[in-house]
Amino acid sequence: MVGNESVPTVQLLTPEGERVEHPDYEFTGSDETIAGFLRDMVLVRRIDNEAHALQRQGQLGLWPSLQGQEAAQIGSGRAFGKNDYAFPSYRELGVAWAKGVPPVNLISLFRSVDMSPWDVNETTFHMYTLVIGSHTLHATGYAMGLEMDGLVGNNDPERDSSVTCYFGDGATSQGDVNEAFVFASSYNAPIVFFLQNNQWAISEPITRQSRIPLYERAKGFGFPGIRVDGNDVLAVHAVTTEALERARSGNGPTLIEAFTYRMGAHTTSDDPTKYRLDDELEYWRLKDPIERVAAYLRRHAGYGEQFFTDLAAEADEVAAEVRSQVLALPEPSLAEQFDLTYAEQTPYLAEQKQAYLEYAASFEEER
Repeated sequence: MVGNESVPTVQLLTPEGERVEHPDYEFTGSDETIAGFLRDMVLVRRIDNEAHALQRQGQLGLWPSLQGQEAAQIGSGRAFGKNDYAFPSYRELGVAWAKGVPPVNLISLFRSVDMSPWDVNETTFHMYTLVIGSHTLHATGYAMGLEMDGLVGNNDPERDSSVTCYFGDGATSQGDVNEAFVFASSYNAPIVFFLQNNQWAISEPITRQSRIPLYERAKGFGFPGIRVDGNDVLAVHAVTTEALERARSGNGPTLIEAFTYRMGAHTTSDDPTKYRLDDELEYWRLKDPIERVAAYLRRHAGYGEQFFTDLAAEADEVAAEVRSQVLALPEPSLAEQFDLTYAEQTPYLAEQKQAYLEYAASFEEER
């Protein structure tokens, strides 16, 4: 789908890099903060491209690119406080970056050497979920738990918490997502449903998924919904900041529809040329989230070309380091999986592990 400008959408930075005002939302950060957002987006896109190359070279089994969605992820991810939890789907490299998850840890999932090698309690970034939409129920339940534990509505930034759950437009057709909306609304859960509407559920266009803008679905469940320009990092940050504060304050859920576009394939196993037109892609390239911030910094904030040259060099260095880290990842041992199934190993699993070790050892004896 091209356009759809008739739907009310929060925007604070135009595709040409011009700041604009909105009656309800404002970005109050400095130009230095905006430059930091640009750095985040450039590095994340470079890491994303490196992971894509690794998959094409046979080093990863699969890779879901986020190209085009950097502003939605960095803008929201940089709005989080230390007690705000993120529940991702499978494309949230930018959110993971903002949450401090090392890229190599995320990429290791797709190299099939680890299930989730990061500390959820330390990063407040939960595991990737490949089953479409199922994690919205997990996130809602976690948010309900925060409220029951008295971690909402205390007017205390050291205690108050929230949950943000990321999913795509295709997931809104899943029953789990709608059930999560019901529970979140009924129990006034402190959760932000962050919908990245990238226009395509694999090969299914948004026009085949909904007759109304997706943010309007929130009305039927009794909580607010808002559409934001998902390629505008300033607007995403402002809208997410308010929604998070609403959640932490005990005022319940919000649905944010970040209207963006998936520039690449759904995953490396997909060929988007089979179902979408080149002119659609070119239309959205003009709305590139990185280029609009770069344009603002050049034209209105006094950033010279040396800044952008240095940033590109840093991105290449980070990508090279990520590549070397990925290639150095040790091969996993199947025996480890018996220790990772439950927090406390059961006698049955211990018996299974011992049987496996004996079986594996028998091959060594034959040699």
